[in-house]
Amino acid sequence: MRILTKETFSLWVKPLLWLQQRHFGKVLNPAKLWGRKPILFWLVALFFGYLDRKKSPIDAVIRSLVCVRVSQLNNCAFCVDANGMKLAERCHSLEKIKALANWQSSEHFSEQEQAVLTYTEAMTLSDQHVSDAMLAALATWYSSDDIIELTALVSFQNLSAKFNTALDVPAQGFCSLPIQPQPQQRSHDEK
Repeated sequence: MRILTKETFSLWVKPLLWLQQRHFGKVLNPAKLWGRKPILFWLVALFFGYLDRKKSPIDAVIRSLVCVRVSQLNNCAFCVDANGMKLAERCHSLEKIKALANWQSSEHFSEQEQAVLTYTEAMTLSDQHVSDAMLAALATWYSSDDIIELTALVSFQNLSAKFNTALDVPAQGFCSLPIQPQPQQRSHDEK
């Protein structure tokens, strides 16, 4: 990591670190950085906790597909690793997981998943833009409020991936599945 982590953390941070230790068996690398700024750490944790809640209007598999795809597009090793583990727990299709980096040419994704992934990439890639047609496609399955929540999820995952990539946060070995995209991504013109 490009910034050293602290040896000790404030009392405000310790409960979050304890929860991670309990859930993952270790403290997550990004938490060691976010822990330097306790208020930011709590805000980020609460924001993601809300977006990934059980009663979310966005299906758990779709939430995980979004998080992994944004992670892949941002080349975030930690995010692909951690989000890939969650996707593997939620998705019962190894073929779908392996095909995510090239979902446009795969038959493993439903129309709904394709609409969400199209929107996700338009939000994430700087050479793309969200169109009215993308929002209309999402409206087939989601209310306006649901689209706001989906947009917040994509935005949050971009924040997380960019934070981790900028500070060179390494993977922690959570996911052993081959979900890292191949070095040669398809260009925007090939889509």
